[in-house]
Amino acid sequence: QVQLVESGGGLVPPGESLRLSCAASGLAFSSGYTTYWYRQAPGKEGEWVAHIRRAGGDGYYTDSVKRRFTISRDDTRNMIHLQMNNLKPEDTAVYYCRADKLREGTYWGQGTQVTVSS
Repeated sequence: QVQLVESGGGLVPPGESLRLSCAASGLAFSSGYTTYWYRQAPGKEGEWVAHIRRAGGDGYYTDSVKRRFTISRDDTRNMIHLQMNNLKPEDTAVYYCRADKLREGTYWGQGTQVTVSS
């Protein structure tokens, strides 16, 4: 059974940092999965934040987080991370990780809450 479990969320004041992690079991990222971070703010639709296709590969970001967030991936541990710096109140959301592979399926974690507030 495939499971994705996020961790690392919390309440921080504006300008601070958080590092989110997503640990996967039941699949191997290295077998061709593309991995993503999404977020959903209260009352808003879900938003793609970033993705990375392989460990050590380039990350791709939505404009609002460029130069502040960094996605990374460790295929030896089957984990992805999202380093979030200079957090802003508008970054407040539930953050989800996602993994998908053509003809294998799409998997989501349960989410972790990030709240940026003074």
